[in-house]
Amino acid sequence: MTAASELRSNLLPRDGLAWLVTDALAPAEAAAAFDWLQARIAWRQEAARIMGRTVPLPRLTAWYGDGGYAYSGIANPPQPWLPELKELALRAEEVAGVPFDSVLCNLYRDGRDSVSWHRDAEPMLGPDPIIASLSLGAVRRFRLRHVTDRSLAVAIDLPPGSLLVMGRGVQRFWQHALPKTAKPIGPRINLTFRRVGLAVS
Repeated sequence: MTAASELRSNLLPRDGLAWLVTDALAPAEAAAAFDWLQARIAWRQEAARIMGRTVPLPRLTAWYGDGGYAYSGIANPPQPWLPELKELALRAEEVAGVPFDSVLCNLYRDGRDSVSWHRDAEPMLGPDPIIASLSLGAVRRFRLRHVTDRSLAVAIDLPPGSLLVMGRGVQRFWQHALPKTAKPIGPRINLTFRRVGLAVS
């Protein structure tokens, strides 16, 4: 695991704290977790209401945890924790320093799958949520941009086994996205650990 001083090296120039641990999981452990999750998670193709139209999400998702979650008109009743997912949640808690009770699982099947600019700012997450994002599989480029000063932007390549913590201020002042890419690229799984229904103090 990376030294504590390196964990808190802030990736953002202002208005938020985000840091990346590139070796949260060892390579063999990350590869095994990817294979298991790809086979065992109950992946679904959801559809969201966007500008009055129902549009299939360009990725597969699943929701596990202690409570339900809703975004973009999609209701996610909780599926019970799988032991392997719970173990990964505990690892994320060690790095982030806060408890998590739920996880949104995302499967990006190839470079055509993506997530557009957004903030995870639903009321059930509290006013200033902390989210830990574990990446497995193919390396993808993750982007952040400030909500009021678009000259402030950050791009990060997320390797397998890495954990990105979006801490205080990020969901208030920054949007994030995983853009499409024309490069030939394999599947990627992303687990975003959250706390639902209770603001982290």
